[in-house]
Amino acid sequence: MTQAIAPPLSLYDRDLDLWLETAIAQLKAGDFQNLDVENLIEELEGLSGSNKREVETRLKRLIEHILKRCYVNLPDCFRGWEVTIINQRDELKKLLRQSPSLKSHFLKMFDDSFDTALELVKTEYADPDFPNTWQFSRDIDTMLNAKFWDE
Repeated sequence: MTQAIAPPLSLYDRDLDLWLETAIAQLKAGDFQNLDVENLIEELEGLSGSNKREVETRLKRLIEHILKRCYVNLPDCFRGWEVTIINQRDELKKLLRQSPSLKSHFLKMFDDSFDTALELVKTEYADPDFPNTWQFSRDIDTMLNAKFWDE
């Protein structure tokens, strides 16, 4: 019986962090011939997708808690919801400051994020009459700063 010999694993497959350090050193040194371009492209695409997914997740959670704070009459929960709103806004501000181009993704994903957040809050709280459309400004600055429940 013959056994197939597996090809040796690449540095990328063996140790991602060491591969990253090596790629960074190669880029700094201008050693483009030995650069693992295929995996570098894959990692860069993954990083871009990760940032977009983080914007979507945080936007959905922000909208979810704004809806709770505005439409669910449970004063004992207000502070907790407001803390979550502050945290999500802070993280979104950091992401958008670091990568301003993500603002277009924020706006593009607003409706999907609202729809998911609305489904979540309607499932969690059956009694409140949540609006089926966003009732406030979608402007990024407003979303990241306004106290909609005071309006």
